[in-house]
Amino acid sequence: MKQIKLPLTEKDRSSLKAGDYLLLSGTILTARDAAHKRLVESIKHQENLPFDLTKTAIYYVGPTPAKPNQPIGACGPTSSYRMDPFVPLLLEHGLKVMIGKGERSDEAKLAIQKQQALYLIVTGGIGALASKRVKSSKVILYEDLGAEAIYELEVEDFPAIVAYDTHGNDLYESKNN
Repeated sequence: MKQIKLPLTEKDRSSLKAGDYLLLSGTILTARDAAHKRLVESIKHQENLPFDLTKTAIYYVGPTPAKPNQPIGACGPTSSYRMDPFVPLLLEHGLKVMIGKGERSDEAKLAIQKQQALYLIVTGGIGALASKRVKSSKVILYEDLGAEAIYELEVEDFPAIVAYDTHGNDLYESKNN
């Protein structure tokens, strides 16, 4: 397991390879379908976002409500392919790290490679364990979306695996060979 401090530098990103096991520490934003749609609309309308995409990792999750004295409820990944229509534009505007589960469309994979971004995966069903790695959570955008709002999470030793690296390597393809 590689200990990784977020946000990642270009050097950090290029050093990671498909199949690397990571423990992420730092800030992660959450976003699902509805939030992605709004983000893309904001970019198209040249609106300022309350965060810098170039220094952001977006985790595809809609967390459950937090229990008393906990920062978040279960926070397992959602299927990443649902965000694929939004990925090229977000990558063009600086996003470099996405976290979710499952394979991506050919278009999304090409955009990830072209922009030298990373796609990390988290095992499905890990929601309760993942929540134990979240130290704090707060809504920072689109509160009206409830669980699909954009949250800022502070994480420590959050487990992830590099699925697509900046060199075009694909963990899913290597597993099939």
